Amino acid sequence: MAQVLEFKLPDLGEGLTEAEIVRWLVAVGDVVAIDQPVVEVETAKAMVEVPCPYGGVVTARFGEEGTELPVGAPLLTVAVGAADLGGAGGNGSSGSSRTAEATGSAGAAEESSGNVLVGYGTGAPAARRRRIRPAGPLASVPAAPAPAPASAAAPAPERRPAGAVAVDEAVQSGPVPVISPLVRRLAREHAVDLRTLTGSGPDGLILRADVEYAMRTAEAPAAPAPVAAAPASGVTRGERIPLRGVRGAVADKLSRSRREIPDATCWVDADATELMAARVSMNAAGGPKISLLALLARICTATLARHPELNSTVDMDAREIVRLPEVHLGFAAQTERGLVVPVVRNAHSRSAESLSAEFARLTEAARQGTLTPADLTGGTFTLNNYGVFGVDGSTPIINHPEAAMLGVGRIVPKPWVHQGELAVRQVVQLSFTFDHRVCDGGTAGGFLRYVADCVEHPSVLLRSL
Repeated sequence: MAQVLEFKLPDLGEGLTEAEIVRWLVAVGDVVAIDQPVVEVETAKAMVEVPCPYGGVVTARFGEEGTELPVGAPLLTVAVGAADLGGAGGNGSSGSSRTAEATGSAGAAEESSGNVLVGYGTGAPAARRRRIRPAGPLASVPAAPAPAPASAAAPAPERRPAGAVAVDEAVQSGPVPVISPLVRRLAREHAVDLRTLTGSGPDGLILRADVEYAMRTAEAPAAPAPVAAAPASGVTRGERIPLRGVRGAVADKLSRSRREIPDATCWVDADATELMAARVSMNAAGGPKISLLALLARICTATLARHPELNSTVDMDAREIVRLPEVHLGFAAQTERGLVVPVVRNAHSRSAESLSAEFARLTEAARQGTLTPADLTGGTFTLNNYGVFGVDGSTPIINHPEAAMLGVGRIVPKPWVHQGELAVRQVVQLSFTFDHRVCDGGTAGGFLRYVADCVEHPSVLLRSL
């Protein structure tokens, strides 16, 4: 007999709590293999193909393309064993079917990989899918009902502040409907009692947004009721574009950086003629090509070794500056999906050749939209080469929770006084934004001046190698 198993959106790692359906890879009636990718979703960090741990026939899909689902929401249902029943006789009934959680059941052990799907799952090669027409016993397998259209759905329950929800003793003693450990930690750090919240997710699941709403409500005085229902911005006309996915993540991070970090920026013009000539000589010597970004990254890591306070983060709860032992170097990359910041791990221990190869790999992955959440997190310092956009200067916004960012403008021929005479030289503007909590202007100026010295005289860098 066939079993109808429900596969839910798995935990995609890195504290992600929701994802948007970009493209379905299977349709109702398709036969899927174990660990075959069934849907492509977009999180705040990357595009992800989600594999299904069950093998069988797809009986229902939940959510149209463009729909945003929380972790734990149903994705699809699969009739396990149904492919074997397609041409056989039998008298199966709806009463013989049962729905199981995405963790699998004993009766379906042979039809499931049993993997805990975090991130990209197992990465097993996908089998070619085929569509069958259910007949006989399969026709009696009930598909899970599709969700009601948005227009017919019941209105979402109103969110109420923490402490305003009456909770009886049975609820107090029962389990709290929270999946994400990030949500639990956020509630614990801000003294929010999860048992007093009404979750806005499926089956009352408490999401991060519910905890943040409770935090804001507890901190802010009650606002008077609006006179008329109108957008918060007061703008009633114009196109509205949802802030979600990568664009939403960028908006959240940059806003948080501006709120929390007292930043300051200093800048200097530098003669990059000798650096450009050194790169030409390196590449003329044979071997893999060395990129300019790799040379700038090598200069950054050498300078951070002299100024370790700038490779740090601030823990305001403990009132401590945390200096980090490794340099995980992020670099800004513009893609069709928006701005992303891939991270080169252990950049301080890499050569210029190794840095060039890793920059090339991550840049191509960013263009293809295949960066993993791990490729986009954990940075300790960011290098922003906005010169590729044809601009000279900028005041970068720090990539929270880092403490500094170096910006590099375009390198162009300009008049420059060289050895006491006016000459045409390759000039670049360097800008440095830093968290004023971790250091004062003297340290920041010293950092930027050493970077400029290495750009103007690459031999200075040899002392730190």
